[in-house]
Amino acid sequence: MTGLGPLMWLTGEYPRATDTFIQREVAALRRLGVAVETASVRRTDPSHHVGPEQRTEAAETFHLLEAMLNPWRMIRAKLSALRNPGRFLRALALAWRTAPKGVRGRIYNLIYFGEALVLAQRMKRRGITHLHNHIAKSSGTVAMLASEISGIPHSFTLHGPDIFFAPEHWALGEKIARARFVACISDFARSQAMLFSDPAHWHKLHVVHCGVDPGLYADAPPPPEDRMLFIGRLAAVKGVPVLLQALAQSRAMRPELTLDLVGDGESRAAFETMARRLGLEAAVRFHGYKGQAEVARMLKETGILILPSFAEGVPVVLMEAMAAGRPVIATRVGGVTELVDDGRSGLLVPPGAETPLAAAMVALAGDAARRSAMGAEGQARVLAEFDAAGEAARLARLLRDGPGGPVRPEPIS
Repeated sequence: MTGLGPLMWLTGEYPRATDTFIQREVAALRRLGVAVETASVRRTDPSHHVGPEQRTEAAETFHLLEAMLNPWRMIRAKLSALRNPGRFLRALALAWRTAPKGVRGRIYNLIYFGEALVLAQRMKRRGITHLHNHIAKSSGTVAMLASEISGIPHSFTLHGPDIFFAPEHWALGEKIARARFVACISDFARSQAMLFSDPAHWHKLHVVHCGVDPGLYADAPPPPEDRMLFIGRLAAVKGVPVLLQALAQSRAMRPELTLDLVGDGESRAAFETMARRLGLEAAVRFHGYKGQAEVARMLKETGILILPSFAEGVPVVLMEAMAAGRPVIATRVGGVTELVDDGRSGLLVPPGAETPLAAAMVALAGDAARRSAMGAEGQARVLAEFDAAGEAARLARLLRDGPGGPVRPEPIS
């Protein structure tokens, strides 16, 4: 694509199994003819590389922390930045001024400054024209500082919801003020960005969804009635304890119900113990992380996707299930209602309440016609508004033309 690139894509860890939407976005931009290089603050543990595409991406990604800890590379990065001492000092002052309160916060921001130095040098050497960041917390700080050091403009994708719990800690308003534009994954995320930024910068806030590749989920067979699926991090915030309790309740009314859990996390062992305590050994299977192709296969073999989280942006896993024509059960939190139309493409229940969740499980499992209608409705919604290729084209328009257009930019054809 003329007039765009080469670009640098940055996040805290890339690639990893829980953030495949970033990988899809990069791939879609490359198919549009945009040269995109990737950088990651930390090297992802190999357990997160669940397919050949991720292993290839990992091998070609620049890792900031490793580069910063190499004394010679760090010296060269400092010398490169000091060729423009004004920018160097302004970036250092910015790191100090936006640091979280306390000694620890200052130390961390000085570490981010060091990472920004090596990223700035890398971008200069590679001829990068624009830096884009995903997840606006620590890697967002690195991106802001690297932009100041190098003079290369930057933007970021705002996900949430966790950053909205501590916006001052992460200097969200400052990051919005300094960015060329902000791609918000939902109207909810955009509204929160408006809440924590000066109105003078609201024109920078544009809605660009995360997306899926619908082709991965095409031609799904009719689903089984009683097989349910959860995909996500095995942590309390995802509502897994509530899900297990609801399953135990629902099996009292429909004993054939089973649940597969795809994902891993710090609480897996505790959840496995909880499942045994609830008498669910024969009904629950923990699978660990799976690659995109394997997730697509499992979605085709399941009847209902369940995500009972306490906090979400617009969950990609719901998009994937809907792309496969599967109805979903989710909690009414964050931007979920922007994706799931309650009663039409799925059922929405209150967060943290196992009885309504159990009732929703039983209601959908026992009604094949309703599941089929919901699946078709959800699939049409995802094809229309959450296709990764179309969303990457919207992002490409922002990258090429800047933030002056509509809140929801038209895709580049």
